[in-house]
Amino acid sequence: MVERRPTLGILAHVVLILGVLIVAFPLYVTFVASTQTAEQIVQTPMSLVPGNQLVENYTAALKGTGMGAASNAPVGRMMFISLVTALVIAFGKIAISLLSAFAIVYFRFPFRMTVFWAIFVTLMLPVEVRIGPTYQVVSDFGMLNTYAGLTVPLIASATATFLFRQFFLTVPDELAEAARIDGAGPMRFFLDVLVPLSATSCAALFVIQFIYGWNQYLWPLLVTTDESMYPVVIGIKRMISGGDAATDWNIVMATAVLAMLPPAVVVLLMQRWFVKGLVDTEK
Repeated sequence: MVERRPTLGILAHVVLILGVLIVAFPLYVTFVASTQTAEQIVQTPMSLVPGNQLVENYTAALKGTGMGAASNAPVGRMMFISLVTALVIAFGKIAISLLSAFAIVYFRFPFRMTVFWAIFVTLMLPVEVRIGPTYQVVSDFGMLNTYAGLTVPLIASATATFLFRQFFLTVPDELAEAARIDGAGPMRFFLDVLVPLSATSCAALFVIQFIYGWNQYLWPLLVTTDESMYPVVIGIKRMISGGDAATDWNIVMATAVLAMLPPAVVVLLMQRWFVKGLVDTEK
């Protein structure tokens, strides 16, 4: 039973507002810094009022015309690379995980559970642990500074395979029998029955994996040495590699704001599906 008291409601709102202010304040400072000149941003204390350089700073960031001594790669190009990388990783993980879970649950082949546990054990081997051998393989195949090198080593997910396997186990066997009676083959059953039933889980997983792919830092740092293949996260790191005195912090802050927009848009557009997918998964 939910107890409704005016004082508890006011207290809850006060705590909520304080939490929002604490979380949003760094974002506001970043935005304000992105609208000021390079001289204004290094003054102490920095003004918390937005400046008049918003259009100039964001244009310079997008075109890569900042005057910093470090990297001046166009942010527009870097965001395109991050977008392609994040989409390939998200869709790739979902497709591979759906197919692997489908094979494990609905096909009877030797060592089926051994295969499942082999996939499950890889949860304990993230890319940071196997990064040396993975880099050697990518280098031997000539995939450095390519989209394949950025995405292929990250495209499989044991977590997603496990989640889809658990969901498929809850699907009644009568559905598979009905599809078989109607003459549907395995792939027809997969595409027409299982994939639509998994739509909300796929949507929730897409949001998580898109943000995961967009925020990748360590792996792109290793496999990209050409400035034209920098994702935006690596681009920000390169921009500040020239030291405080040689860094245009207003351009860096504008780049940071631009880098936050695509994940925020994905979360806002898919918020309802994301929540529904998480709730359905918990069931």
